[in-house]
Amino acid sequence: MGKDERDKSRPVYMISVVSKILEVHPQTLRMYEREGFVCPQRINRQRLYSEEDMETLNLVIKLTKELGVNRAGVDIILRMRSRLVGLQREFESMASLLDEDIRMQFKERIAAILQDDYK
Repeated sequence: MGKDERDKSRPVYMISVVSKILEVHPQTLRMYEREGFVCPQRINRQRLYSEEDMETLNLVIKLTKELGVNRAGVDIILRMRSRLVGLQREFESMASLLDEDIRMQFKERIAAILQDDYK
């Protein structure tokens, strides 16, 4: 996990700030939390939202207000998005291993060629 990812998951925004930034009522944010769309951290009974939470909330708001998606649809979209991100990370991990494997094969071929030259 990179530094940017850690920073994005760090809870820093209070509900009043989030509601102003996203231009929604705090009760709407509480409803989205009840629906399970976001899970802000609580410190001393105070909700604190991360940058990731803000991105998710922004997507939820766009889906519901601009595209007319209902809450069940939003839930499905968020779950699919989460799976897609997980698959993307797995693919990147596998690709790096593949790259490493190809590098090893290349090194082995070079070593074999060099050994043939010295025979």
